[in-house]
Amino acid sequence: MANTQAVANTFRTDMLNAKHAFGTTFTRAGTGADTFMGALYYATATINASTTAYTATGEVANSGSYTAGGISFGGFNAPANTGAQAYTTPTASWTTGAAFSAAAFDCILMYNGTQAGNLAVAAFTFGSQTIVAGTFTLTMPANAAGTGLLQVN
Repeated sequence: MANTQAVANTFRTDMLNAKHAFGTTFTRAGTGADTFMGALYYATATINASTTAYTATGEVANSGSYTAGGISFGGFNAPANTGAQAYTTPTASWTTGAAFSAAAFDCILMYNGTQAGNLAVAAFTFGSQTIVAGTFTLTMPANAAGTGLLQVN
């Protein structure tokens, strides 16, 4: 059998588990899972792939159980690997009770609330929402290849 050039299948999962650090300027604060936060943004904000960290600019105002800086996503499923893709998804829906009637919102920024700098992970958009009173819930997709919320191909 001949050798084949490839990235190790386990490398994708290991990245999601923060087992590799190619740079020398970052030191893990601990060995436990980090806390990932979700902050909501008005439809007029500019949250996108260029967003590098949590920002209060354009964030939905405090209301009900929602506070500036957002709410924790809670736990995540253990990263899994199909050999072509690694993936993970929060173990529960993201929910907040509030009255966001001031202006429409349509984005949540997931960021790492444990590590210094509140580094951005991803921006997720959805249909424009205006909540007068009640609960806003983001239902998580199935934790599987092709559907996991965070995927590394």
